Amino acid sequence: MRLLTHNMLSCNIKGVTNGFPLGLEITKREIKEVEFNSDFVRNMFAKIEWKALVNAAKSMGYEELPEEVDSSMLESDEFLKRFHHALLELHLEEGALVCPETGRQFPVVKGIPNMLLNEDEV
Repeated sequence: MRLLTHNMLSCNIKGVTNGFPLGLEITKREIKEVEFNSDFVRNMFAKIEWKALVNAAKSMGYEELPEEVDSSMLESDEFLKRFHHALLELHLEEGALVCPETGRQFPVVKGIPNMLLNEDEV
């Protein structure tokens, strides 16, 4: 699961008001190279919750993203490449996503998160 996906998932258990961002429990992570596309990365910038991405990248062992950003940074190839790496090349292969409010764990197996809820959570 890419951090792009992680940045768009939240806990949807009935009654949960603080289900984003999900925590990461990492059993296995991988780096999978993806061709750099500066236009795609620039377009995704406005859609990303930056603090959640930075924290997720740090938990994956990647500390190269700045804590604060603004759109002027999109002119820097170095910034775009670091953003690209965090967003598209860091993969959670095995582990869990954890609801910040309830602690409920959603397993990630072979890079696929299982966000299905139990009957009593709907």
